[in-house]
Amino acid sequence: MANSKYVYSFGNGKADGSADMKELLGGKGANLAEMTSIGIPVPAGFTITTEVCTYYQEQQGQYPAELKAQVENALKEVEELMGAKFGDPENPLLISVRSGARISMPGMMDTVLNIGLNDNTIKGLINKTGNERFAYDAYRRFVNMYADVVMGVRPETELEHDPFEEILEAKKQKSGVTLDTELTTEDLKELVVEFKELVQKRLGKPFPEEPMDQLWGGIGAVFGSWNIPRAISYRQIHGIPEDWGTATNVQAMVFGNMGEDSATGVAFTRDPATGENYFYGEYLTNAQGEDVVAGIRTPQPINRAKTVPEGMNTLENEMPELYKQLAGIRDKLELHYHEMQDIEFTIQQGRLWMLQTRTGKRTAAAALKIAVDMVGEGLIDKIEAIQRVEPEQIDQLLHPMLDPEAPREKIAKGLPASPGAAVGQVVFSAEDAESWHNQGKKVVLVRVETSPDDIRGMNVAQGILTSRGGMTSHAAVVARGMGTCCVAGCSEVVVDYKKRSFTAGGVTIKEGDFITLDGSKGEVYKGEIPTVDPQLTGDFGTFMEWVDEVRQLGVRTNADTPHDSEVARNFGAEGIGLTRTEHMFFEGNRIDAVREMILSETLEGRQAALAKILPMQREDFVGIFKAMDGLPVTIRTLDPPLHEFLPHTDKEINDLAKDMGVKPAQLKAKAESLAESNPMLGHRGCRLGLSFPEITEMQARAIFEAACQVASEGVKPLPEVMIPLVGHVNEFIRQKEIVARVAEEVIAKTGQKIDYMIGTMIELPRAALTADEIAQEAEFFSFGTNDLTQTTFGLSRDDAGKFLPDYVSQGILPHDPFVSIDEKGVGRLVEIGVELGRKARSNLKIGICGEHGGDPKSVAFCHRVGMNYVSCSPYRVPIARLAAAQIAIAEPRKA
Repeated sequence: MANSKYVYSFGNGKADGSADMKELLGGKGANLAEMTSIGIPVPAGFTITTEVCTYYQEQQGQYPAELKAQVENALKEVEELMGAKFGDPENPLLISVRSGARISMPGMMDTVLNIGLNDNTIKGLINKTGNERFAYDAYRRFVNMYADVVMGVRPETELEHDPFEEILEAKKQKSGVTLDTELTTEDLKELVVEFKELVQKRLGKPFPEEPMDQLWGGIGAVFGSWNIPRAISYRQIHGIPEDWGTATNVQAMVFGNMGEDSATGVAFTRDPATGENYFYGEYLTNAQGEDVVAGIRTPQPINRAKTVPEGMNTLENEMPELYKQLAGIRDKLELHYHEMQDIEFTIQQGRLWMLQTRTGKRTAAAALKIAVDMVGEGLIDKIEAIQRVEPEQIDQLLHPMLDPEAPREKIAKGLPASPGAAVGQVVFSAEDAESWHNQGKKVVLVRVETSPDDIRGMNVAQGILTSRGGMTSHAAVVARGMGTCCVAGCSEVVVDYKKRSFTAGGVTIKEGDFITLDGSKGEVYKGEIPTVDPQLTGDFGTFMEWVDEVRQLGVRTNADTPHDSEVARNFGAEGIGLTRTEHMFFEGNRIDAVREMILSETLEGRQAALAKILPMQREDFVGIFKAMDGLPVTIRTLDPPLHEFLPHTDKEINDLAKDMGVKPAQLKAKAESLAESNPMLGHRGCRLGLSFPEITEMQARAIFEAACQVASEGVKPLPEVMIPLVGHVNEFIRQKEIVARVAEEVIAKTGQKIDYMIGTMIELPRAALTADEIAQEAEFFSFGTNDLTQTTFGLSRDDAGKFLPDYVSQGILPHDPFVSIDEKGVGRLVEIGVELGRKARSNLKIGICGEHGGDPKSVAFCHRVGMNYVSCSPYRVPIARLAAAQIAIAEPRKA
């Protein structure tokens, strides 16, 4: 343990901690301390550090010896500040125990409220508040929550829902009411007894009456919840390290359910969906905080800053003075943090208390708008704005939206909880969402309301639809953080889990039926609606201009068609880092000519087939050069083994044999002779060009004839011919001779002046280790880190998916090396290749063209090792641009 101080107190304007202590106090604890210090009303409490959580996990549920005394001393301070005593039957102090990791994990870990209630203190609470019904409502909530979270009372069978919920529903039926708020005091008293009887029956022991036992049970449950399945899943999805741990916040309870002069709510200092600068939030009168986020009751808006239906109350008109105070706190928090905040508040009998502030989760569109607006408002500068937006958030802006011209059948309308479009087959459980996703299906998860346990299903779903809950419900908050489309609080949707269907608008939708969600409008449509590409203007353009001002790493795209090239250029690509010529071979009827070339037994036969392919390839290059006018285009010569182009079924073989005028048996024998045991390491790449130089010659001719053609039309082509899978410099020299000879022939014949380069892919360990020899001949390197990862690890990318997830979950590998580059192994080879290559040729241009080029962590690595550019798929170009800017800010390279 690095610290002997494990408990940090806050209250009455003084705090031991501060906002910059999130690693030790977690986000919640650090911000509670900070709010206290700047004069915001916060119920007194204390935070037990994340170090204790780590100790607790390592020591199988034990605590440091000094902790008990520190907790007891801090609890006495809370008692003095709040004017009540924990466990006192006359004037009881009730407390909450909440988790708080350094990064927000909404709903993933456990909370226990109303700790300190028992059959004695309930009498003091009644006398203190003069509200017996409220007191017993708090008591039954406490017994329910504590028995569930701390004692582990769970459903015993799959058919049993929630045993406490079933008792509650039976009580409501017996009393003839529909809402919890309609239960009488006697009903609530009976529920407390019945809940305790359930605990005794299920666990064989009584519900704990001693308040200090309750407190330590709650603390242990919070620390233990760091490793419950949903929290582990959330960490894995969001890349949160296992060893961070959570802090535990012990705080005096304040109650929003003490009558009509009490309320609870959640708000954002700006709209988390759009980023608009207005106070956005929801509240419930006479309710506790979990009622808002759980979606048990549909909350009301705090103000009329946006269109609110006539007749709907708002906090602003129901409690104007308290709303004014809350709005003032909103302004104070934004000015203090210079960031959009997500806040929780409670009003207890006319007094406002703040329970939490944290950086608000937001959609990509909101993140951009908030960043740009705050620069305009003078709250932050451009550099800070660039650092505020996560590169992966940009991905949310780049995917298709619903075609506005397409016909649609709207069946329901809910709340626009998380924008975007989602089309998929309906499923009703998180488990089914995962299962169907693993079968390659796109799904929309439909629930009455989501819970933290649904996290894995929510993560793989195209969209989420709930019939309950508001804009700050669990489903809404988590979906926005993931960038997943969500429509929440759609009361028209009536879900029947047993029948695996829902009804809405007079229509029944069954499991497996397609629906479409519009998360921006909160609308649900029957069937599949086509989508269109989004338009990126305004804040996006402004923000990306700032990004380009600071980044030092170029960003190109991997593109094989003129359309992809245009898309990428519109997204800011500065050229093409990889054009895979083999992809062109599959277009239309070209494959027939390719197969004819492969199956020909003579040079003349192959040349005749290649003559058919040449104009087709030339046409593709013409389109790409035009789309990339004035920007470099790196074109890789044929890479995959020839057998990939051959027919495999008897029908395909018979059809091709007929077209070629040969016997099917002859063709089948030829195809079988080309099959390889390990094609990834077989006859491919430059090895094909060495065996069949006429293939390289044809491709080079197509490239340079296209370049000369567009040059004559006023377009500036900048071809870079790339030889793949070079392991020895002599392989490169022979292929380079062919390309250079053809280039000069075509250029001399047409009279055009073409600037071109000939380089290679570094995708084999030997190439990296002998990069100095290769660089004496090659004008550029492009690291093919997909194959370099395969050959360094000895992994097949196509097969490793069966076990790599286990490697990551077990901590054998920190991440999938095909997603983020393995810096210690593969990365070390890259560093060697860069260093040796630049020693041999100081002006060597170096890039990366594997899928790592669009991964922010890998982009940062490429910046650090001194590459000139990264190349990635068109839709990841803006992500790479932002990642390059952020690493340039954090670690600027020398000019």
